[in-house]
Amino acid sequence: MPQVVALYRHPIKGFTPESVESLTVQADGRVAGDRVLAFRFADAATPEERDGLDHWPKAKGLALQDFPALAALHTRYDDAHGRVRIEHDGAVLVEAGLDDAGRAELTDAVTEFVRGTREGRRLERPGRLPLVLVGDGETSRFQDRARGYVSLHSRASADALGEAAGTGIDDRRFRSNIVIDGVDAWAELEWNGEVRIGDVVLRTEGPIVRCLATHANPDTGERDVKVLTTLTGALRQNEPTLGRLFLPAPQSDGQTPVGVIRVGDEVHVL
Repeated sequence: MPQVVALYRHPIKGFTPESVESLTVQADGRVAGDRVLAFRFADAATPEERDGLDHWPKAKGLALQDFPALAALHTRYDDAHGRVRIEHDGAVLVEAGLDDAGRAELTDAVTEFVRGTREGRRLERPGRLPLVLVGDGETSRFQDRARGYVSLHSRASADALGEAAGTGIDDRRFRSNIVIDGVDAWAELEWNGEVRIGDVVLRTEGPIVRCLATHANPDTGERDVKVLTTLTGALRQNEPTLGRLFLPAPQSDGQTPVGVIRVGDEVHVL
């Protein structure tokens, strides 16, 4: 029986995810605590709103696509106390709250780190400094897409990519919320209709076309696997695709429920 083998959330957009035991799917289709903070470039506008839902294109602030070294920063977010802890190479780079002083401390530490990386010169381009830590720490709003979505991929798909690339592939590289096992490679791309994970029913949306962010090793920040050209070359895909998007399935009364997905939950294609 297919089941959930890993769950992730990304409190800070563009940073390596946190591994968690459960995820709450919100009524708007997003994951609680996911992309609730972001480091905005100085000249970027506030998050746009389309149909009442915010989103945050990668070009507005720090993201792995242009700053792969960010993957080497491991974050933990304490929701209850509004505190962010960022580590690098096993040592604490910074830990602070989300008050004005804490945001300044977090921003200064991340700015200094990025300046010292291979991509540091990109931060010096006009309009990018000073960085600003935005987000209230509660509202999930810094997704790439206006609609949000819950993301999922199978371990078999990641393994098939790794075999084609000639190296092991870490699930975190794809920044999915949900990783499942017990299905064939690419099976999730063939699903249509509704899927039940534990007690949560989701409806299938589009496939996930990947970007350069997947080239970054989630521990070192090095671009060490050519994911995009492996998908379109060795695996003969028309577009570099791995994983699937989902939204909660509406109930008979027209309301979309909030549900919790846990590691070990079974996956049923309805």
